[in-house]
Amino acid sequence: MAKRKIEEVVEELAVPIIEENQCDLVDIEYVKEGHNWYLRLYIDKQGGVTVEDCQRVSETLSDVLDEVDPIDHSYILEVSSPGVERPLKSQRDFDYFKGREVEIKLYSPVDGKKEFSGVLEGLINGVVTLDTPEGKLHFQKEKIASARLAFKF
Repeated sequence: MAKRKIEEVVEELAVPIIEENQCDLVDIEYVKEGHNWYLRLYIDKQGGVTVEDCQRVSETLSDVLDEVDPIDHSYILEVSSPGVERPLKSQRDFDYFKGREVEIKLYSPVDGKKEFSGVLEGLINGVVTLDTPEGKLHFQKEKIASARLAFKF
């Protein structure tokens, strides 16, 4: 089964378990690192997830994955928080984090730059708008390689 298809099947299986634990699915990654495959799920909830939230979701999901067996080889299941520099992927992410500082990386440069930061104004009709010291910038979502919350130390 193709990597993307595995992520889709796992998402269908995981979302009810995650929601049952009062959490939201942020992202799924199915990646090979070295000799091992990793199935990573990032979950979050209002106020942040706890180790216990991750453990409950992991244990329940592991049982379901063992039963359904959508992956035909061994892998390591990880369930964790997306962290303070969490990725923004869905419309819900862009809506929820309006007004927060974000960092955007593009696939191709615009005016010689591929990285931009500013205050997120939102995602409307496939266009992400940032308020920056240079003014408002607009990016087509499909041209964005990554969008993350910015964390200032």
